Amino acid sequence: MSGICEGRVVIVTGAGRGLGRAHALEFARQGARVVVNDLGAEIDGTGSSTGPAGEVVEEIRAMGGEAVANGADVADWEQAGAMVAQAIETFGRLDVLVNNAGFLRDRMLANISEEEWDAVIRVHLKGHFAPARHAIAHWRDRAKAGEQVEGRVINTSSGAGLMGSVGQGNYSAAKAGIAALTLVQAAEWARYGVTANAIAPAARTRMTEQVFAETMAAPAEGQFDAMAPENVSPLVVWLGSVDSAGVTGRVFEVEGGKISIADGWQHGPNFDKGARYEPAEVGAVVNDLLAEAPPPAPVYGAG
Repeated sequence: MSGICEGRVVIVTGAGRGLGRAHALEFARQGARVVVNDLGAEIDGTGSSTGPAGEVVEEIRAMGGEAVANGADVADWEQAGAMVAQAIETFGRLDVLVNNAGFLRDRMLANISEEEWDAVIRVHLKGHFAPARHAIAHWRDRAKAGEQVEGRVINTSSGAGLMGSVGQGNYSAAKAGIAALTLVQAAEWARYGVTANAIAPAARTRMTEQVFAETMAAPAEGQFDAMAPENVSPLVVWLGSVDSAGVTGRVFEVEGGKISIADGWQHGPNFDKGARYEPAEVGAVVNDLLAEAPPPAPVYGAG
């Protein structure tokens, strides 16, 4: 199979269903050899099964591609390392890491439990860090050996991480952390020939179908399905290709046929007194600055 990722070796986490499955299949169509990672857990992270990953591998092989299944818990340090090692041992190297795995434990912040907080932060935030940490060790070694590396990390943030989402404080915090993590990866890893970008996708998956049941319903037959997970994958695959070498440290929002670049935190209006404030002085300064600053985007689900 040939395409813009011909011969590249890719890991896609959480690739048994939804967005991850769509990414894995499109990478394969574009010529990549794919490690299909999926723990096979339910939407809340409970349970496990090797079935979903194996099914995607069979789909890829049926189309003439190369793929292997992996059942690692991506937030487990040793298992994440073994997953990267599997890619290298099976296909000779690693070129692309797509961090996609995750689950939800939605709850209003006044009611959320410690376990619900920890579980979501772990799978999303540590589940992005651990595989990338093992991947960069591989790429750094290759770069230090004099090889030209064209490594790619594509992380999965969310509109919830960029804007916030009522009832998803744990998920929003994790996804915001992933966006910031992406910026640091891009800054630190450019020297090794590695780019890092993130996507904030809108698509119909197990994680979104309950939250957005009406707006993400399937269209009538023959109409463009803007919420199909497959619409997100072309951007992800392009970011994983050598063609994207000049793009790093960016967060892309993608929905249906629309791609946009999210404009994150920027230094805004300021006033410097040149001396320490008295507390009573601060209010007038802040009000003047707020009058100059654009209003923040509303939190999803608020109002």
